[in-house]
Amino acid sequence: MDLGIRGRQAFIAASSQGLGYACARSLAREGVRVTLNGRSADKLEAAVEALRSEVPGARVDFVTADLTTPDGLETIFAAHPHVDILVTNNAGPPPGNLEDWDAKALIGALKTNAIPAVQLMRFYIPKMCSAGFGRIVNITSAMVKSPKYDMGLSASARAALTAISKAISTEVVRDNVTINNLLPERIDTPRQEFMAKRLMKAHGITREQAFERIAATIKAGRLGRPEEFGDACAFLCSAQAGYISGQNLQLDGGSYEGLI
Repeated sequence: MDLGIRGRQAFIAASSQGLGYACARSLAREGVRVTLNGRSADKLEAAVEALRSEVPGARVDFVTADLTTPDGLETIFAAHPHVDILVTNNAGPPPGNLEDWDAKALIGALKTNAIPAVQLMRFYIPKMCSAGFGRIVNITSAMVKSPKYDMGLSASARAALTAISKAISTEVVRDNVTINNLLPERIDTPRQEFMAKRLMKAHGITREQAFERIAATIKAGRLGRPEEFGDACAFLCSAQAGYISGQNLQLDGGSYEGLI
């Protein structure tokens, strides 16, 4: 299927690795001009080279900027004053429990996992509406719909983003600007290496055993593949997806047990 977005410009936040990079790769394969983002120029340069190797002819550049700072956002806006596709993303806060979630922790989670995405939308949406095309995909988490105790901080910040995105989506869809959320669960990225190491330390098990335990939490019995996630993102950014907005698409191997 031709997704009808060849030649469009995309900005993918926090995309030097993991889920952001997977989305960038899938979009590049559709002929989208892709801008990667992160805080490390070295990692971004390596990611650009990897992407060009994986997708011959890919048109890709990068912006080194910290999304959580005003200066970082201004750097992004100066480099790309208009984009057709925006994918928001950032590393989630660490697991914890109630005693860890003081005001500083709560504000920090919002500063990382909600506020930057909203500021990016505030800047880009008016231009998208004027152009009559825009696709926004927020990478959130399966925890938004199925919160687990130790991930409560992440779930709460991402739920805030989900709520405001839904509100905005109802106003801008008339201009062919859509906003949707991808809710990943256990995708095979560096984040799962971090989670595996926590299990290894807590239970004195091997890396292989840790990943077996992680996979066992998924109904499909395996971790999701990054390309599965990236391709789902690419479809939500497609010309064909103009009638899909304000939705939460779970990529969780069938693990969510609710009806809606």
